[in-house]
Amino acid sequence: MGSASKQTNQQSNKPANKLTGKQGAADRRERIAKLRAEEQRREKRMKLIAISVAGVLVVGTAVTATLIVKSANDKHNKEVAAAKAPIPGVKTWSNLSRNHVQGTVNYPMTPPVGGDHNPVWQTCMGNVYTQPLQNEHAVHSLEHGAVWVTYNNKASAADIKTLSDKVKVTPYSLMSPYPTESGTITLSAWGTQLVVDSASDPRVNEFFTKYVQGPQTQEPGASCSDGAM
Repeated sequence: MGSASKQTNQQSNKPANKLTGKQGAADRRERIAKLRAEEQRREKRMKLIAISVAGVLVVGTAVTATLIVKSANDKHNKEVAAAKAPIPGVKTWSNLSRNHVQGTVNYPMTPPVGGDHNPVWQTCMGNVYTQPLQNEHAVHSLEHGAVWVTYNNKASAADIKTLSDKVKVTPYSLMSPYPTESGTITLSAWGTQLVVDSASDPRVNEFFTKYVQGPQTQEPGASCSDGAM
């Protein structure tokens, strides 16, 4: 009886164990499915976040680029407007001769702004001269589009330094003392001249902006290097 009872109990336990195994496998599949679904949701959220961040960066970059372009355009427009606007106090002369001659030329204005001149120009790549120049060389530089800054003994040391610093960083400009000029500081371009009392006069910068290689230039692109020194 003991053996029969034991065999009966073993046979009755087998279906229960088989059922439990199937249920465990189903539970595992369900958990795996849930984990995969959660992972997919998490990946989707990360993609949405990445897309949003990228969109913000693109918009931010576009806005920054737009502002940079606008700033550059505004600056250019201001420079163009300044170059076109008349400068108060500027005197002009027209129909000035342009022959190459040797010797001294008697110019009708002091300092001269045009007329016949020496075949050799004065070097004018931001050169600051401490001695007066020969008019005929400097006039040739004006023909090439240079601005010539001159001053007499009324100019202060501070003004001379300010003007020197500006000329040194401005190709197609030159500077020299001119003891016999009537104005304290004179800015000359071909056929064009402005007299000011101080280097701080805002018209000084306006003159440089408008006339360094400006519309008055008789020989655009001509050299200002390798001339008289």
